[in-house]
Amino acid sequence: MFNYKEVLETINMVEKEHLDIRTVTMGISLLPCIRATAEETARCVYDTVCSRAENIVKVTGDLSEEYGIPIVNKRVSVTPAALICAPFAKKSALIGKALDNAAKTLGIDFLGGYSALVHKGMADYERMFIESIPEVLASTERLCSSVNVGSSKSGINMDAVRLMGEIIKKTAKLTASRDGFGCAKLVVFCNAVEDNPFMAGAFHGVGESGTVINVGVSGPGVVQHAIESIPEADLSELAEMIKRTAFKITRAGQLIAREAANRLNAEFGIVDLSLAPTPARGDSVAQILEEMGLECVGTHGTTACLAMLNDAVKKGGVMASSRVGGLSGAFIPVSEDIGMIEAAENGMLCVDKLEAMTAVCSVGLDMIAVPGDTPASTISAIIADEAAIGMINNKTTAVRLIPAPGKGVGDQVNFGGLLGRAPVMPVHEKSAEKFIRRGGLIPAPIHSNKN
Repeated sequence: MFNYKEVLETINMVEKEHLDIRTVTMGISLLPCIRATAEETARCVYDTVCSRAENIVKVTGDLSEEYGIPIVNKRVSVTPAALICAPFAKKSALIGKALDNAAKTLGIDFLGGYSALVHKGMADYERMFIESIPEVLASTERLCSSVNVGSSKSGINMDAVRLMGEIIKKTAKLTASRDGFGCAKLVVFCNAVEDNPFMAGAFHGVGESGTVINVGVSGPGVVQHAIESIPEADLSELAEMIKRTAFKITRAGQLIAREAANRLNAEFGIVDLSLAPTPARGDSVAQILEEMGLECVGTHGTTACLAMLNDAVKKGGVMASSRVGGLSGAFIPVSEDIGMIEAAENGMLCVDKLEAMTAVCSVGLDMIAVPGDTPASTISAIIADEAAIGMINNKTTAVRLIPAPGKGVGDQVNFGGLLGRAPVMPVHEKSAEKFIRRGGLIPAPIHSNKN
């Protein structure tokens, strides 16, 4: 039973500290949908997604009302579509459009899984699938895409890394009228996980069961408020407070996840406790770090603060639920975090510092706008750097860059809503093209050989 103080505490978290269930994501296996032709497969994909998830919007609305906790996004993730499209890779776009149409019919916010897993090699059908991504993202609204190019066990597929630099450039060009918006729906991973509920990188792993509910919980404002309450605490006490706060947030997520799974006739998958910010003030990971004692995020000490925050969040979440998974930790997307935006605008935060921070936080270089004339090889080199961090440290890392068409350093891109706005940040001018052109495979590190 909850006591009176705990009830009031939860109400305060929701009303004043931006606690929310960021997403309820239903994962759906599409492997049974493969048919003799692309057209038949597309129809089956559409019908399967619509029938399995037909009640997700209603159920999440009911749960939000019953428990008084906002559920911000309703989403679906599906089996990596490259597998579904393998027999007819040249017609992959048909599957992508069927998925987007299903998302519109359901009224969900995003659908993830227009994805390929090429971390050790890239078959002809996978290359054709990846080459369809720019057109598909430019012609759809709610569909998200991801490509896994490396892992700690297999190394980094540099042929895929090179291709993804070109794909990101093409996607930006095809969505130039919207500041390269298509790139905001495209993530390049190393060590991608199968149960991630967050977009744009969500997909339903082949090791998952047929229909699963994964929930993402977010509460940067709650953590910031907890730190504010102990201004003289040392770092050990601070870490303990963050753990206790993360525990409470995760318990709320588990309650919603179990109820949603039961009502939607799906399995309960995981709770992903990720401090995912929004552009709203008071809902910022950067402001948490500043509350810990930094004058401005990006200054010396930022990586240490972020490491402590990320570790304490994970420890609190794991204590609260045996089903913690996904990415779980602190996100640092530039365009979606008001503190990150302001630090980038005043020159305190650069791509190099963000890269250092990704070694200790969840995911990686996220929602960063760079000049529109940035060469594809430079984008590939940034992907390679980030993948190397993930591979060596046995963690998930990712890149979501937006080369803003027609814009240079200091200009702004604005996507609105949760995707926010961002200043265009500089990248290094010296070329890495010769390195990227070499192709091949960066071998897995020696510590990956654990069998």
